[in-house]
Amino acid sequence: MLFVSVFLIGILPLIIYSLVISSNLKTYFEDSKEKELLYEANKVAVSIQKNNYLNDNKLRGQFIDEIDQKSEEEGFRIIVVDSLGVAVADTNRSAVGKMCVVPEILVALDGKDDANLREEEGVIYASAYIENDFSQKTGVVLLVASFDEVNTLLDELNHNWLMVTVVISVLLVVVAFFITQAIFVPLNNILNTIRRIAGGQLHNRLEVQGHNELSRVAEAINVMTQQLEHVDTARAEFVSNVSHELKTPLSSIKVLSESLLLQEDMPVEMYREFMQDINSEVDRMTNIINDLLALVKLDYREEGVLNISETDLSELVAAIVKRINPLAGKKNISLTLDNVKEVKIEADEMKLALALSNLVENAVKYTPNDGSVSVTVDADHQNAYFTVKDTGIGISPDEQQKIFNRFYRVDKTRDRETGGTGLGLAITHSTVMMHNGSIKVVSAEGEGATFIVRLPIKYQGVRSNEG
Repeated sequence: MLFVSVFLIGILPLIIYSLVISSNLKTYFEDSKEKELLYEANKVAVSIQKNNYLNDNKLRGQFIDEIDQKSEEEGFRIIVVDSLGVAVADTNRSAVGKMCVVPEILVALDGKDDANLREEEGVIYASAYIENDFSQKTGVVLLVASFDEVNTLLDELNHNWLMVTVVISVLLVVVAFFITQAIFVPLNNILNTIRRIAGGQLHNRLEVQGHNELSRVAEAINVMTQQLEHVDTARAEFVSNVSHELKTPLSSIKVLSESLLLQEDMPVEMYREFMQDINSEVDRMTNIINDLLALVKLDYREEGVLNISETDLSELVAAIVKRINPLAGKKNISLTLDNVKEVKIEADEMKLALALSNLVENAVKYTPNDGSVSVTVDADHQNAYFTVKDTGIGISPDEQQKIFNRFYRVDKTRDRETGGTGLGLAITHSTVMMHNGSIKVVSAEGEGATFIVRLPIKYQGVRSNEG
C-alpha cells in the first residue's frame, strides 16, 4: 500500500511532469525555429525586392552568390520562385527551372508569410512573398531547414530527464522502504501486542526504542497494560478476600448451628449464647455486604452519582464526633474536636459523612485505652481540611501505600477484635477522590497516625440531577 502511495504521490507526478516538460520544450524549439526561418525568409525577400534581382538579369549572378553564402552560413536551403511557382534560384541547384508547388509557396503568393514543420520529413519550410512597387506578388522566397539537430538535442534532454526520473524514483522507493521499516513494522508490533492484550495476555510488553512519537505510544501502552494487569490482580485478590471474609462467619455459623442440632438437652443459657454468636456473625456478614455495596456504587461513578449540595462541614464533623464519643468513652480515650473555622463546602453530605466517620472510628478502634484522638476542621480560600490525629499503633512507611486497598488491615491480629471489614479506608479514599480531593497519612510505627483530608470548597465535576 505504501509503494502504491509513493507511486501515485511521488513517481507518477514526476513522470507526468517530465512528459509535459518534454512536450513544451519541443513546442518551444519548433516555434523558435519557425520564427527564425520566417525572419530570414523575409530578409532575403526584402533584399531581392530592394535590388530588383528578379527583373535584372545582370545582377542575377550576384544574387545567386549572396544566397549561396547565406545558405552556407546559416545552414538552410534557399529557393526563389517567380509568380508562376517556377524556381529561378536554388542553393542546391536541383530545383532551378522546375515548378515548386508546396503549401507554403501557395500561401505566400496569396500575400501571407508561412512557416511549418514537416515532422515526417524532419524539415521546416518557411516562405515570404516578394512584391513590386505596385504591391503585386512577383515571387516567393522558400527556406528549408533540417530539424534533426533540434531533435537530437531534445532526445538528449529527454534521456537525461529520464535518468533523473529513474534516480528519483529509486530514491523514493528506498525512502518508502525505510519508512515502512521505521513506522509500519513498529505499528504492526504495537497492533499485535494490543491484540494479545485484548485476548487476556496482560503480561505482554512492547519494546521501547528511540525517543519518537511511536516510542511514546509504546510507553503509554506499556503503562496502560501494567495498570490493567494491576487491576486484574487486584480484582483476583478482591474476589479472594471477599470469599475469605464471607467464608469465616459462614463457617462459624455452620459450627454453631451444628452444635445446637447435635447436642440434646442443651441448657437455655448455652443455647442463648450460641444464638447470640450466630447473630453477631450475621451482623458481621451484613456489614461486609453493605460496605461492598457502597464500594460498588463508588466504583461506577456515573453521571448523577453525587448529590452535591452546600454542606456545613463543621456541623457535620461535630455530629460525627458526638456519635462516636461513647465508643471512645468505653476505652477511656479523649476524643476532642477543634473547629478552627466554620467551613461550608459543596459536597454529597451522606457519602462524605460515611467517609469521615470511617477515619474517626478507625482512630478510636486502633488507639489503646487511655489514649487520645483529636479532630480538626480548617480551611483556606480554596480548600477545606479535615485532620484526625491519634495515639494508636501507628503505620509503618511500607504499609502506608497499602492501607487504602480493600480488605487490608495494618494489625491483622486485631481484625476480629475491632470488628472492621477492611473496607473503610477504601470507601473513604474513593469518596474523597470523587470530590476531587486528596487524602494522605503521616505516621510511624508505634507513634500514632495523622490522616489529612483536603476537599475543594467549590465542587468541580458532574452534579446529580436530584434535588
